[in-house]
Amino acid sequence: MKMYTLTREQFINRPIKKVFALFENPENLELITPPFLKFIIFTPRPIEKKAGTVIDFSIRIFGVRMHWRTLISDYEPPYRFVDVQLKGPYTFWHHTHTFDELDHGVLMVDEIRYILPCGIIGRLVHALFVKRKIEMIFDYRARVVERMFGGNGKAGSQPTDAVQNNADGE
Repeated sequence: MKMYTLTREQFINRPIKKVFALFENPENLELITPPFLKFIIFTPRPIEKKAGTVIDFSIRIFGVRMHWRTLISDYEPPYRFVDVQLKGPYTFWHHTHTFDELDHGVLMVDEIRYILPCGIIGRLVHALFVKRKIEMIFDYRARVVERMFGGNGKAGSQPTDAVQNNADGE
C-alpha cells in the first residue's frame, strides 16, 4: 500500500479567529466543497466541533453516492484540528488543518495523508483519477475561500505533493 500526501497552503488576510470560524463549522463544508461532489451532511445540526465529534456525510464519486464518517481527533482552536475517516472510500484518510497567525493574516495549511484500497489497482486509479480529483477539490476550496474573504492579500493555493510508502514498504 502506498501512502499519498497532499499539502496545500493559502494565505488569508483576515484575523485568525475569523478564518478558523469558517473551517471549524462543519456546516460550511457545503460552501467550500465543489458542487460535482453533491456533498450532504447527515449529522443533526447544529454540530458542535470538538475532539471526539463524529460527522456523517455523503459525497458522489463517479455517479456513486458514498457514505463518509469522520472523527475530529484533535481540536485546538484557533490553531489546529484534525479529521480522520472512520468510514469512506479510502483505506486511510488523515487531514490536518493548521492556522498560523502572521502579521497581516493567517497561513492556512492542509496536510492530507491517504491510502487507497485495492493495491496496484488503487495506485493506478490514483494516478488516473483520484490525485487529480483531490487537487480539483482543494483548488475549488481555495477560490471559494478567497472570494469569501474578499480576495485581500495573497490568497491562493500552493500545491505540494509527495508520495510516500507506508511502514510495510509496499
